[in-house]
Amino acid sequence: MSQREIVNRWNLKFMKTSQSKWYVYIVECKDGSLYTGITTDVDQRIETHNKGKGAKYTRGRRPVTLIYKSHQMSKSEAASTEFSIKKQGAGQYLKCIKQIIIA
Repeated sequence: MSQREIVNRWNLKFMKTSQSKWYVYIVECKDGSLYTGITTDVDQRIETHNKGKGAKYTRGRRPVTLIYKSHQMSKSEAASTEFSIKKQGAGQYLKCIKQIIIA
């Protein structure tokens, strides 16, 4: 495979990923803690978390329950939203999540 073909495949994969429909999701873990992430398929991601193959944080805190799923957005919007939620302190994080869920 030529270098050009490799670059074209990578570009195609990148375009599909960046143009996909992304979601921000929040799950409640068995211990009552919360985890926020992004994905293109929320149901599959929850299943992955509950099989112990998801994020390291949730592996020992199964089962997880979905408490919030955002509207569709671009990957960059989803990552930005996830970051803004996660950068909050614990108290602000909970306040932010309650506002999201109530809205």
